[in-house]
Amino acid sequence: MARGKLRRRGACRFLADAGLSALRILFLSENFPPETNAAATRVYERACYWVRWGHQVTVITQAPNFPQGRLFPGYRNAWRRIETMDGIRVVRMKTFIAPNRGTLRRTLDFLSFMVTGVAGGLGERRPDVVVATSPQFFAAVAGWALAVMRRIPFIFELGDLWPASIVAVGAMRPSLALRLLERVELFLYRRAAAVVALTRAFKDNLVQRSIAADKIAVVLNGVDLPRYAPRPRDTELQAAWGLRDKFVLGYVGTLGMAHGLGNVLDAAERLRDDTAIRFLLVGPGAERDMLEAEAKRRGLGNVVFAPPQEKAMMPRVWSLCDVALVHLKPSPAFAEVIPSKIFEAMAMGLPLLLAAPQGEASTLIEAERVGLCVPAGDPAALAEAARLLASNDRLRLALATASLAAAPRHSRETQARDMERVLERVLAGDGAHAAAAVQP
Repeated sequence: MARGKLRRRGACRFLADAGLSALRILFLSENFPPETNAAATRVYERACYWVRWGHQVTVITQAPNFPQGRLFPGYRNAWRRIETMDGIRVVRMKTFIAPNRGTLRRTLDFLSFMVTGVAGGLGERRPDVVVATSPQFFAAVAGWALAVMRRIPFIFELGDLWPASIVAVGAMRPSLALRLLERVELFLYRRAAAVVALTRAFKDNLVQRSIAADKIAVVLNGVDLPRYAPRPRDTELQAAWGLRDKFVLGYVGTLGMAHGLGNVLDAAERLRDDTAIRFLLVGPGAERDMLEAEAKRRGLGNVVFAPPQEKAMMPRVWSLCDVALVHLKPSPAFAEVIPSKIFEAMAMGLPLLLAAPQGEASTLIEAERVGLCVPAGDPAALAEAARLLASNDRLRLALATASLAAAPRHSRETQARDMERVLERVLAGDGAHAAAAVQP
């Protein structure tokens, strides 16, 4: 590498440590606010910190429509639309829009973003680095292609083991097409200058598949602490949703195929006799209509479906909850994920109830002593845990206290700083040792 480049990059690192860096970061993410899913929130909140620290951040995304496949008010599916959001340059490209269910139409959606995402990136000023996040990994294909065309490093942020996760939800079966996707997946990991994994299990998975461990930095998800904090119950929402004087277990997020929320209905059926307990489900998703219809068919008045809310409303929604419910389908693939709602609940000072395969999320909750864990797909265990939390004030207070104390250890600012160090290491030509950029 030329001595001049080394000097420039060394200066960049010094300035970054001082919070004065001016790196040009191009980020590809199919989801971005006003969408409220985990990827959109993660990319946006972290980018806000980078902008605050002096970086120039451009996000290539699509018109907001997730998960219903309907454009959000005020947006058009235009070929190219540019806006500025909290200092972030947001470039929205035209895509084939489809709801988050089924296979063919969603695949067309993914592929269209891959194509227009590349076009959008080529139309921007040459960045220092390209980062792309999964799911879905066709965004990562676009990121790699852009990096090759612009002759700059590419970083793959691994937010989900895709395509393994689409098999886990039953959207795709083992086939030749799946094997081809897996080969593309491995190609991207190998060609990336560095991989940023959101969980240690993701890293372990890649290492077992012969991806060099040193190039994989684990940067755990987190919560933006200034946005979330304990607060009194929102009496307006409480009245509107019929939750006054109720013990509320709140599931806040996507009601999708990965979450196995039919199990919550089965647990609610076992709790019919306890008129004080309510399960609150808030959010959009591929299975919402089915779940609502099934709850109505069974006459489950103890399950409340609230309308999807904007991100700014989340603290008000969480304020209604006595317990944060985190729920995943009973599949080994979901043992490797840590849902971001865990960190939001911690910041709100809520005890957690996790129904998921034993793995990364349960290990975190047990280590921090912030909640109870029950097996995925076991409605009897879920109902029993709900009764215990509703009846044991002392236990609930202890879990809530530990939850609030744990939140600062999982802040979005820390995540942003860790990933910034990975970017700096890659730009210094040392992406092969990206893991060393993040302290264990």
